[in-house]
Amino acid sequence: MKFIPNRAHPSNMETNKPSLLSLPLLFLLSMAFAGVSNAAGGIAVYWGQNTAEGTLAATCATNNYNYVNIAFLNTFGNGQTPSLNLAGHCDQASGTCATLSADIRACQSSGIKVMLSLGGQIGTYSLSSSDDATQLANYLWNKFLGGSSSSRPFGDAVLDGIDFDIEMGGSAYYDVLAQSLRKFGQVSLSAAPQCVYPDASLGPGANTALSTGLFDYVWIQFYNNQGCDYRSGVNGIVKSWNQFTSGVTATKFFVGVPAATDTPGYVPPNVLTSQVIPAVNGSPKYGGIMIWQSTGTRQCVDAGRGIAAYWGQNGGEGRLYEACATGNYAYVNIAFLNVFGRGRTPSLNLAGNCDPSAGTCTGISRGIRRCQSMGVKVMLSLGGANGQYSLSSSDDARQLADYLWNNYLGRRA
Repeated sequence: MKFIPNRAHPSNMETNKPSLLSLPLLFLLSMAFAGVSNAAGGIAVYWGQNTAEGTLAATCATNNYNYVNIAFLNTFGNGQTPSLNLAGHCDQASGTCATLSADIRACQSSGIKVMLSLGGQIGTYSLSSSDDATQLANYLWNKFLGGSSSSRPFGDAVLDGIDFDIEMGGSAYYDVLAQSLRKFGQVSLSAAPQCVYPDASLGPGANTALSTGLFDYVWIQFYNNQGCDYRSGVNGIVKSWNQFTSGVTATKFFVGVPAATDTPGYVPPNVLTSQVIPAVNGSPKYGGIMIWQSTGTRQCVDAGRGIAAYWGQNGGEGRLYEACATGNYAYVNIAFLNVFGRGRTPSLNLAGNCDPSAGTCTGISRGIRRCQSMGVKVMLSLGGANGQYSLSSSDDARQLADYLWNNYLGRRA
């Protein structure tokens, strides 16, 4: 289940890289599509329910996503005027959501499909009849898709499709909505059923959306559902996956995971990459991963290789060895050595974690060794957004290399 969060996550200082422990573990996955001959698939993410996630354009500019679901249109049906709730990003009533038009086009110019997600856990929505569903389809076509209207919430941007994240109000007439949208032509359809099979709102089952065979993408929510999420082990996930992929006709299926570690059913990244994905990605229907919420997604997982993260730019992120002890990271970059070159004495800036001039950074030595004893590679990162650094010559570069070797690498100065 998805929700409109009240919690905002602090951003880091100048580096724009995430602290490891002050934020929930938020990550994205770049998949190796083993067994899929054309390597089709990728990463889907929901955007719109936390202002801390940044702009839509910035989310797409990371080049980490193939699909972005704008969440949510959560008021519709039964004579209601359909309405967006983008949790502070913009206000449809005052017309400020039209500013997303340029962002949507920027995403699409990068080859990213941008969808509008209907529903969510909070809202006032249901469909009362076939006519109600048809009217909603016409509204979506004219306001967000390829139709025309004098008042389009996202301006002149044309979305790629509609996502069904129906979590209340029953299952009736969403099959009619899907059929009505398909009649317009090139409209992508996606659905986000919870992993309990069949999903109470989406099916499959008689007269349900997922029984229409019209959906391009199905991102199954493997969280917040005891019995089919990770709390029941990998076998529970695989059982649900097999039920959906065999019982639903759709082009691609995605493993839906939350980014936040405190979400019930959260799957540790090492388990996801070493156990869950290998158990499902041999299917020709495997499409990739869906991530709930894009907030902070700058740590990257490459399946089979692990997570790399930066540490050192937030004094509230905890100690280095604590980050390694989570078991979530294969590589940790200590950030930053941001003064060097042109005759300067090289200097660290670890943003309050320690003070090199006072000699307190030697206390990190034990943390480094503990990380390495866990198999975590520990690197020193040079540069960053702020600092005083450049190299003036080949000799300057060689002197810096000697300094790094003697002070941080294989030889003690």
